[in-house]
Amino acid sequence: MALFYVARYPGPDAAAAAGPEGAEAGAHGRARALLERLQSRARERQQQREPAQTEAAASTEPATRRRRRPRRRRRVNDAEPGSPEAPQGKRRKADGEDAGAESNEEAPGEPSAGSSEEAPGEPSAGSSEEAPGERSTSASAEAAPDGPALEEAAGPLVPGLVLGGFGKRKAPKVQPFLPRWLAEPNCVRRNVTEDLVPIEDIPDVHPDLQKQLRAHGISSYFPGSGKTLAFVIPVVQALLSRVVCHIRALVVLPTKELAQQVSKVFNIYTDATPLRVSLVTGQKSLAKEQESLVQKTTCCPQMPLQKLLFSATLTQNPEKLQQLGLHQPRLFSTGLAHRGLEDTDGDGDSGKYAFPVGLTHHYVPCSLSSKPLVVLHLVLEMGFSRVLCFTNSRENSHRLFLLVQAFGGVDVAEFSSRYGPGQRRMILKQFEQGKIQLLISTDATARGIDVQGVELVVNYDAPQYLRTYVHRVGRTARAGKTGQAFTLLLKVQERRFLRMLTEAGAPELQRHELSSKLLQPLVPRYEEALSQLEESVKEERKQRAA
Repeated sequence: MALFYVARYPGPDAAAAAGPEGAEAGAHGRARALLERLQSRARERQQQREPAQTEAAASTEPATRRRRRPRRRRRVNDAEPGSPEAPQGKRRKADGEDAGAESNEEAPGEPSAGSSEEAPGEPSAGSSEEAPGERSTSASAEAAPDGPALEEAAGPLVPGLVLGGFGKRKAPKVQPFLPRWLAEPNCVRRNVTEDLVPIEDIPDVHPDLQKQLRAHGISSYFPGSGKTLAFVIPVVQALLSRVVCHIRALVVLPTKELAQQVSKVFNIYTDATPLRVSLVTGQKSLAKEQESLVQKTTCCPQMPLQKLLFSATLTQNPEKLQQLGLHQPRLFSTGLAHRGLEDTDGDGDSGKYAFPVGLTHHYVPCSLSSKPLVVLHLVLEMGFSRVLCFTNSRENSHRLFLLVQAFGGVDVAEFSSRYGPGQRRMILKQFEQGKIQLLISTDATARGIDVQGVELVVNYDAPQYLRTYVHRVGRTARAGKTGQAFTLLLKVQERRFLRMLTEAGAPELQRHELSSKLLQPLVPRYEEALSQLEESVKEERKQRAA
């Protein structure tokens, strides 16, 4: 509350009607009544306030107090400003006191300027309503807040937005919503040595197909992972009664070698039937491949096809599976129950892969320069007869092949796109027959190639993705047999690789240390082989340049 002085000029008519004595008496009465009421309210408010509120008001007063405009004095009863008759309003304000507790000392007979009550017919000095044609004669000054307004201003401040706090925090993994068929697969027993189903227990299989299975030493379903026979037998049996020649089944595979392998299996079970199998891999001209299809078919299929997908690393990414256009799909899985899409390799396939029971996983910490020595030690000192070694590029495969060949004592071969399809088939056959002890390959042979008798898989270059590791190590420990997998890791690769395998649910990798003493006997011959490798590389460059 603020006290300020207001003097209204009643005009000559009102002053003449009341007379000098009546006007003076009325002014004195109103002034005393208003002053007494004002002082009474100020005392009551002062008693109600707590010390804490007084301190808070004092602390917020500089921010809430507004600048007061200077007051203008006007004539009262025709007195000139500055004359002895003009009223002199005095106001004192003690530091730290509320404006509503201030005392006014007015001259006797002068009205109180801060009163909220005026004589009848006269508006309050602080009122926003004025008589028509008249303006307030006082310079308005806003009052300091009191009562609830003061308590609200003195209350605790609401904390504002604080910028910063950009420290590194691990973002929570988002678990996307999966379709029911994908989130709740039909689990199939996976132990290929204990959960086998004898052929006789499935009487619906055609007798001719059962006879072919027994002729090839298969007495139960299924050896290995069973992916090839799982679609070969149903497709052949479904087409046995067909009379009109159509292209009724299409098998799509990721590599030429795998297509040749599956074509061979189809031919085994269709030899005694009118069904025919054609292989299209791009090894022949397009015209010849078209001709082989036209001779064995008469028209395109007129009925929708049923899609069967078989994979050791089938993605659970709904967006990618949507591209296949599946209708009323069902999922059969031999892996672990679904744990959610915990993306570790960019495809959302972590934590769901199943590894062969008989497979033992190892890793060998080594330096870049000692990796060829480690491979030679594993082949020569550990007595493996069939070793499949994987690299990440064709160039690495070729250089390692030349180095091992120059070292001597190991029957080694290279398997990559440097060779034609016929040469690759011959190499795989020699490797399966045991004529090749070490086969150095890119990932071309990792996608489903079934090579019998592989005892050891060596990851010369650590795979960057989990599914690559699954395909590679799946070349051994097949059909319930045992096998080993060794991965050569540089120090900077260990942490990421081991975490990737742990999140995939793979068995714990055994650390296999190879001291320099074990590798030292191989060093002299190895240095000679390095010199020969340098000469071989220079010679190949000259031949390419020519």
